[in-house]
Amino acid sequence: MAGPAFRAAAVRVRVPASSANLGPGFDALGLALGLYDDVVVRVADSGLDIDIAGEGADTLPRDESHLLVRSMRTAFDLLGGQPRGLEVVCANRIPHGRGLGSSSAAICAGIVAARAVTIGGEAKLDDAALLELATEIEGHPDNVAACLLGGFTLAWMEGGSAKAIRMDPADSIVPVVFVPSKPVLTETARGLLPRTVPHVDAAVNAGRAGLLVEAMTRRPEFLLPATEDRLHQEYRSPAMPESVALVNRLRADGIPAVISGAGPTVLALVDNGAADKVAQLAGEGWAANRLALDAAGASVLPLGAPGGQPVS
Repeated sequence: MAGPAFRAAAVRVRVPASSANLGPGFDALGLALGLYDDVVVRVADSGLDIDIAGEGADTLPRDESHLLVRSMRTAFDLLGGQPRGLEVVCANRIPHGRGLGSSSAAICAGIVAARAVTIGGEAKLDDAALLELATEIEGHPDNVAACLLGGFTLAWMEGGSAKAIRMDPADSIVPVVFVPSKPVLTETARGLLPRTVPHVDAAVNAGRAGLLVEAMTRRPEFLLPATEDRLHQEYRSPAMPESVALVNRLRADGIPAVISGAGPTVLALVDNGAADKVAQLAGEGWAANRLALDAAGASVLPLGAPGGQPVS
């Protein structure tokens, strides 16, 4: 049986950063942020050539062990076979090890690029299959769902399969991220979580997660109570005490703030009028950035163009 045919032209893929959990929505809720990695992939005659600029340029591998390349290889297997060679150029802007979905972005960029350079790729690997594959590689669907779909996402596992729905966040919500200089490994943060939690805490989180869907989409005035968490943030405090202290200080001032994903970045969800003022509150040791909400998710773009069409 003949293998797949590949496009001669290079393809460009843009993937957004993402913030998971958003307080109470542990391993379920995600938000796509307007901070992007760009990847250009071309099928070559032989070999593997990787060029990396920006985040991770001095530390990421330039061989088959690169997460983006491993993700592409997995996707190519599902698409029918591997190309003879690959040229990959990465422009990374998403900080690594900060809870902003850098690994999910690499995974999603890899599988979307593999599909895009394969002729007939969308028929062989549809959007639902992309989510399944990204979840299989990442291990959980919250970040990859937001990265692929954009917007505000709710992801879950059903019968061993990853599912997700996308919602439009309220236009008035502005994300402000406070990024510390030092990373925290996701494995370290997860290792601090207890095997069981008090029933009362689980009940509070269930109610807050339901309220958060309403607050994020229609009634952002409820974001402060909706982002209360009792399942993971305080437990992770030993690995990121400054981050948890900043969350608590911002919340005491009435600002909806949470640990972004596994941390240590802090995410505040504020209205447009307050965003610039809030960005000044962290003090030294933090890089504060006001971001846009991403609506498109992972996108295949024309080379040299500032925008393009979303995956779905």
